[in-house]
Amino acid sequence: MNIDNLFVEKYRPQVLEDIILSPANFNKFNSFKNSGEIPNLALVGTPGCGKTTLAKVVVKDILKCQYMYLNASDENGVDTVRNKVINFAKTKSIDGKLKVVILDEADALSIDAQRALRNTMEEYSGYTRFILTGNYKYKIIPALLSRCQTFDLTPNIEAVVKRCFNILKTEKIKVFNNKQFVIFIKSLYPDIRKCLNELQKNTVNGELNIDSFSTQEVVAELYEYIKKKDLGQLRKYLIASEIKFNSDYVTILRELFRYIDSKETNEEKKKIYLLIVSDYLYKSAFVIDQEINCYACMINLLAND
Repeated sequence: MNIDNLFVEKYRPQVLEDIILSPANFNKFNSFKNSGEIPNLALVGTPGCGKTTLAKVVVKDILKCQYMYLNASDENGVDTVRNKVINFAKTKSIDGKLKVVILDEADALSIDAQRALRNTMEEYSGYTRFILTGNYKYKIIPALLSRCQTFDLTPNIEAVVKRCFNILKTEKIKVFNNKQFVIFIKSLYPDIRKCLNELQKNTVNGELNIDSFSTQEVVAELYEYIKKKDLGQLRKYLIASEIKFNSDYVTILRELFRYIDSKETNEEKKKIYLLIVSDYLYKSAFVIDQEINCYACMINLLAND
């Protein structure tokens, strides 16, 4: 498939007005566009919410400036800061405008690299600004965050549903069940990139086929097994249902949190359950096997029933 035919690339925003932002965030970035200047920025949020896209819109649309892009998950050592970043940041731009260093996935930078970057941001502030993006704000040292204006880019869910629907309309893809479509998008929210990939994957001959997809149904069934204390059948059902939720166990945990919050009537149990699920959601950022982490969560819930 030509990359230009991929929804995530074809509909990637190129200007500020096309990015899904909260009104407050949009107004702030629009003020940057009007002034032609930005502070150091830290753009944080879940994967697929538009952090990298916004960073590139800032340099290409808002500032129209010279910039350097580095993926910090690939180049995360202190030598990257000392050699590449400093060499770029210490000189004036050709046109006299600010230069920008985009450090994508800055939460992957080593502690030494982050400490070296701290002084670099201050020393060359006359010529260069920095845009840090990251999924996990807590992995960026406070000394760096204090030198940036931080923006949470988690999108509004209604805006995501509307954007996805408009893309299908543009592509002339038929949607036969609007309610199922909304459930489908909400199950993947807030990952806009995943929403678009899954919509394209489930489109056949100009029709969106998502009738068999419902993470909420899977979660409801899992919760029934938890209440019945049927651990054996729960594990079998969880593995057998992987095709329904694309083996995305993080989404299952997120939907389970929402399901418990809306369905559990015993307030004391609800508090315990929600704390358990939130703990395993946190652990999902570190574990190697997501299925085992999810199953361990189910065991913990069952043990506390």
